[in-house]
Amino acid sequence: MTIEIRVPNLPESVADATLVKWHKKAGEAVSRDENLADLETDKVVLEVPVTVGGVLKEILVAEGTIVVAGQVLALLEEGVAVTAPAPAAKLAPAAKRLVEEQDLDAAKIAGSGREGRVSKQDVLKSLDQAPSTSVTAATAAVTPAATPVPVTVKALGVGRSEQRVPMTRLRARIAQRLVEAQSTQALLTTFNEVDLKALNELRTRYKDTFEKTHGVRLGFMSFFVKAAVEALKKYPIVNAYVDGNDILYHDYYDIGVAVSTERGLFVPVLRDADQLSFADVEKSVGNFAARARAGSITLEELTGGTFSITNGGVFGSLLSTPIVNAPQSAILGMHKIQDRPVVVDGQVVVRPMMYLALTYDHRIIDGKEAVQFLVTMKDCLEDPARLLLQV
Repeated sequence: MTIEIRVPNLPESVADATLVKWHKKAGEAVSRDENLADLETDKVVLEVPVTVGGVLKEILVAEGTIVVAGQVLALLEEGVAVTAPAPAAKLAPAAKRLVEEQDLDAAKIAGSGREGRVSKQDVLKSLDQAPSTSVTAATAAVTPAATPVPVTVKALGVGRSEQRVPMTRLRARIAQRLVEAQSTQALLTTFNEVDLKALNELRTRYKDTFEKTHGVRLGFMSFFVKAAVEALKKYPIVNAYVDGNDILYHDYYDIGVAVSTERGLFVPVLRDADQLSFADVEKSVGNFAARARAGSITLEELTGGTFSITNGGVFGSLLSTPIVNAPQSAILGMHKIQDRPVVVDGQVVVRPMMYLALTYDHRIIDGKEAVQFLVTMKDCLEDPARLLLQV
């Protein structure tokens, strides 16, 4: 029997998508639950799995085509038994691909499906529970499939040429949002610096015990998220944003953490960050990073947020002015930790220093509040006990 493969339901507010890659060719065998194609929206990448095994009879839509929900993409001839064995466990095709990309041991992943079959969600759950050392290695190894784009080459002379490449939908959306933020908000940036000596000593003292207890490495991001929450509690206007002629205040703290991928910048949101433990933050950030780079982050995880944090320091940035993630009113920029001479108690000493930047919407946040916000973060980070005592 011939089965029509259609575009799945798209997320709310997403009108269409671009078919960026076919994973099978006409005439090739397809397993049940195997992903046939990738669809790119301006926010996330979606998969097109099949519900039955068979042979891909005909591809009706070429790569690079814009498609809508319900549109027929291909025809599948049902009835050909296809298996996708794994070396040590029964893996669904989507799970098998993720296991290979992340270089995981399938035998160590508990399957929730029929007869112990490991699903993609099982693999993602194992990533969430894995030590951050594994997550970090997996994250570095994951590169999303290249998006096929039409390239126009123009020869300008001997050894000189130009290439015209269309933006991906995500890159175009990022560009649009950045321009909107610049043109609709009165953005200003203030700076401070923080001495991370005490924080480094705390991490060194407890990192092994922390990882053994919680199964995740104690990084810097949890401290910065917690310090940001304390500063937001003290200066709630930084956690608010403009809505027409009103100011909308939030009594919750949903912190967006920027993640860089080959496709562009994603900002998954830590919901109710004030209620998360340090281990919860570290696990969530590591999981977000791995899945964003694997293309499996969900739209819901990217939606909302009352404040954002971006870390240019991982790329070596010493100082920058981040752009607010509208409609939010502020964003914190972390930077490279660098040993610098500073004066402490009248003596010149070398300390691990980091510049902090807060870009804010001056329409509702005054300079005094922005500066005091960073001073609060500085106090919390230079004396980490404040985060535990909330003082």
